[in-house]
Amino acid sequence: MSYRIPSSRGQSFSSSDPPLAQKLTDDPITQKTAQSTVACVYRTHIGGYWRNVTVFWWRNLMNHSVTLSVDGVESDFNHSCKIDFKPWHFWSKKGFKSFDVDGNQVEVYWDLRSAKFSGGPEPCSDFYVAMVSDEEVVLLLGDYKTKAYKRTKSRPALVEALMFYKKEHVFNKKSFSTRAKFDQKRDEHEIVVESSTSGPRDPEMWISIDGIVVIHIRNLQWKFRGNQTVLVNKLPVQVFWDVHAWLFSTPGSDHGLFIFKPGAPESDSDVEENGGDGESDDCSSSNSRYYSTMSHSKASEFCLFLYAWKLE
Repeated sequence: MSYRIPSSRGQSFSSSDPPLAQKLTDDPITQKTAQSTVACVYRTHIGGYWRNVTVFWWRNLMNHSVTLSVDGVESDFNHSCKIDFKPWHFWSKKGFKSFDVDGNQVEVYWDLRSAKFSGGPEPCSDFYVAMVSDEEVVLLLGDYKTKAYKRTKSRPALVEALMFYKKEHVFNKKSFSTRAKFDQKRDEHEIVVESSTSGPRDPEMWISIDGIVVIHIRNLQWKFRGNQTVLVNKLPVQVFWDVHAWLFSTPGSDHGLFIFKPGAPESDSDVEENGGDGESDDCSSSNSRYYSTMSHSKASEFCLFLYAWKLE
């Protein structure tokens, strides 16, 4: 989805592959066939429009890559730039590429030579990936910000890109971890889901944030779907789960789903104040509204979707 900003620049249209998605077979997934993925969607300003930019990290035993996909204007086409990080090619972990987005040149710079990972395909520190348009860094990932600005020779964007949802597929036997910011002004939180679904005892599940157990579900066979609101640094976070597949499906054939959404649950009075028309500005909205600076401060904009694949 794109949002128009008045501009005298002429627009042209090009196309590329549709948005990336993980292709799953009917066969149960194993450790050898598992493909960890992380898809993060941001809103940023490129070529006179507010656009959605999808950053798709992907890794299996042999390959590792990231694809940056930018929404086209008034069309379903996306403009993509794929970067392959060959494990045996050190030079591929630093580079530069450019591609066209509706007649505007967009440049991507990256340096993952020292990047550290916490088990998933997305780096957690010591790296940068920078997207530049009109001499502005419109999207900057990683903690090597000073190095990124120095290399791109570009200025920061007037309004920082905002991540409004993240989807991650994690494969493991008992423990599933990810990271997320519930408040854009604070540090990331480490989220861990652990389970015990075999053995003589009734199945249980624990959800911890920054090492503190915030949800403990006993008798999981009766409570495999549910939701609860917890406090993280005094900020309410809604947690939803559905782990029916863990208990009643073949391991590797389906996933458990966890959703983390900052903000307190919306009450009936809030719905009435919004006009009662069912429209919302949160992560499930239609994205039809104009995007403004004020929306950056709304914690409820973000959603985390964790797909937990339990393997044998």
